[in-house]
Amino acid sequence: MTAEPQAAPHTATEKRTALYHQHAALGASFTDFGGWQMPLKYGSELAEHRAVRETAGLFDLSHMGEVWATGPNAGAFLDYALVGKLSAVAVGKAKYSLICAEDGGIIDDLIVYRVAEDDFLVVPNAGNAAIVAAELDSRLAAFGREGVALRDASVETSLIAVQGPNAQDIVLQLFPAEHAEAVTGLKYYAAVELEAQLEAGSVPVLLARTGYTGEDGFELFVANGRAAELWTAVREAGESRGLVPCGLAARDSLRLEAGMPLYGNELSRDVTPFEAGLGAVVALKSKEGDFVGRAALQAKKDDGAGTTSGRRLVGLRGLGRRAARSHYAVLKDGQQVGEVTSGQPSPTLGYPVALAYVDVELAEPGTQLDVDLRGKAEPFEVVALPFYKRER
Repeated sequence: MTAEPQAAPHTATEKRTALYHQHAALGASFTDFGGWQMPLKYGSELAEHRAVRETAGLFDLSHMGEVWATGPNAGAFLDYALVGKLSAVAVGKAKYSLICAEDGGIIDDLIVYRVAEDDFLVVPNAGNAAIVAAELDSRLAAFGREGVALRDASVETSLIAVQGPNAQDIVLQLFPAEHAEAVTGLKYYAAVELEAQLEAGSVPVLLARTGYTGEDGFELFVANGRAAELWTAVREAGESRGLVPCGLAARDSLRLEAGMPLYGNELSRDVTPFEAGLGAVVALKSKEGDFVGRAALQAKKDDGAGTTSGRRLVGLRGLGRRAARSHYAVLKDGQQVGEVTSGQPSPTLGYPVALAYVDVELAEPGTQLDVDLRGKAEPFEVVALPFYKRER
């Protein structure tokens, strides 16, 4: 992702997903996001948010990228290109990772699915999809192309997400009874290739139990030509289960409650994994051999970046009613000690929440800080993330 969404007018150069006309028919308000015209909301963003927490929400995520790395050396290549140890991921599992620059700055955060022994699917964020695809190709040239092939399937792939307590019941309706156990037995951060049964016939789907809302849910990768059918089938399956189409506004408030970083807000080229609280993603000990950014990241870890020096990403709970917003200054005794990256009222919790970078010595939960809300210091408290965690 690239920034908190704002409504935008139609432009001649916009990109549209294969589901654009379905959104328009539902009365969606659109916004430009990563160069795509995406649904901001269909009606009440608060109602959409609550549907995901209480029943289920349906999202179009087709603006995300999909890059396949295949071949007997694909795992070793991804070990070199990304900061995690992807070669250790089991078939049918997924791993959250980062692609960093040589200086350790984050180019993007992404999810990698190991679909088969030699087949990996890399899913970068919308605004970074082309950047990541080009960067992977450049790194493959340095690594050596023998035994590895890259294919950018972003323009031909749609991605539909069903998130919320009723997500499993809804998704089960899409598949024949003999596949029920494959759906219900799918663990978090796992994926399986199945065929959904639609009115026009079966359609191949990569079904993943992943999401960006803090709720249980599924993401369904499907070819563009069958996306509209699948979207309609999901809506029909969810009619009696409280399913509500949801836009990017609800997606942003949901991910903030779940303490999940957004590229362009919490993550950027100027931020290292350690500052962002993602040091565990970097396989400095478990991965032998070099990878892009290793030397810089090792040096930053040795220097205590994000732990004993510099800044650290923290959660802030508002002690009043007013919400902090992106770029607002964080204060201690009237002096700026950080900056808010994302913030808004939490519909689920009933008080303002925010993510912010602050001086490391002020990152301990319970620390009392203020945020400059347009000239007035409003009290906030550092709290452990996530703000919201579902009952399992």
